[in-house]
Amino acid sequence: MRRLLKWLVGLAVVFGVLAAGGMSAQKYIKAKSVPVFTTAVVSTGKIETVVNSTGPIKPVQSLSVGSFVSGPILDILVDFNDAVKKDQLLARIDPRLPQAALDRENATLATQKADLIRIQAQLDQALANEKRAVNVRKSNPDFLSDQEMDQLLYTRKGLEAQIIVANANIDVAKASVKNAEANVAYTKIVSPVDGVVIDRKIEAGQTVASSFATPELFVIAPELDKHMHVFASVDEADIVQILTAQEQKRPVTFTVDAVPNEVFTGMIFQVRQNATTTQNVVTYPVVVEVPNPDLKKLRVGSTANISFQIDVRESVTRIPMAALRYVPAETLTRPEDKQYLDVKVKKDPREGDEKLSAERRAEQAKARAKRVVWVADGEKVKAVPVTIGLQDGQFAELVAGELTAGQALVTGVEGAGRENR
Repeated sequence: MRRLLKWLVGLAVVFGVLAAGGMSAQKYIKAKSVPVFTTAVVSTGKIETVVNSTGPIKPVQSLSVGSFVSGPILDILVDFNDAVKKDQLLARIDPRLPQAALDRENATLATQKADLIRIQAQLDQALANEKRAVNVRKSNPDFLSDQEMDQLLYTRKGLEAQIIVANANIDVAKASVKNAEANVAYTKIVSPVDGVVIDRKIEAGQTVASSFATPELFVIAPELDKHMHVFASVDEADIVQILTAQEQKRPVTFTVDAVPNEVFTGMIFQVRQNATTTQNVVTYPVVVEVPNPDLKKLRVGSTANISFQIDVRESVTRIPMAALRYVPAETLTRPEDKQYLDVKVKKDPREGDEKLSAERRAEQAKARAKRVVWVADGEKVKAVPVTIGLQDGQFAELVAGELTAGQALVTGVEGAGRENR
């Protein structure tokens, strides 16, 4: 009897331990099944919308200085990056051939002037002969025949015509002298403006030939120390925003790789109409003007990483973008909020966006501002419909919705994968 009693007591103890262990296991499993949400907080601050692009830095204006005459380069008086003044001598071409041509033209001019003197002397003699003949004939009409009188008359007229030709030849010779003088002057290459030499394409001793095309010797950028232009290519989808930013005189900021820790500021100078299409992508050139008081920081040809400010809001309620992207699992959603879950319906390929009217596409674009965020509600999440405005990479502006600064929004579940909206 005692033995049976001991067995019964032992069995009772074992069953008690098993029951206690089962209850603890159930509590542990239940605790493990409670979701742990990751959250992000609604905040107040600044939201800035920008359009980003890249482009080269170029001078506002660059002038190509060439040579009108041919010949070997005698010497070069400036180098890269030299600041030059208007009419400053940059280089000289060997003037011997142009100078020889000038000497020849001066000799030709002297010859024409001497020829004029000779013809003028003959004309004076012809006038004197004609005058004497007229006087003689007055005293005796039979002394000179009409033929002799005609010969004297037409000799004088012929010499008068030669005077006109000689004067014209002198004018031609003078023009040739001016042309030769200009060619001699063109052997001195001078700067047309104040500026900086940004390119030099010749070396001393090199021969330039201007027979068919004007050779380029120097490239000079005026006002390089005052301002420069940044050329950006902006996608057609953003160009209207860029035009609006230009009208509102919004600033443009950019960085360059040479000084990545410094932000430069400029203004939109021009939005050009000549679009470029590359692989069905249409872009428009946008020119940004930026001051350049320090030539050492902004260099011609550098690549600028540009941000066009489209709009900015200060001290607005901001929703973290991670909260807008979060979509909970159906098991975590309250029954009354399941309507806000994304329903993925297989579309008929014939009913794609390309079949929608322009009005319908515009309505869909407006509807993208209507979004849903989620807040923890015990072991579930509760939907909060919101309307958003400006967006940047981290936040979206809260336009409408029952949210307050400091409120925590669900962005995921620890140990679970996330779906992105």
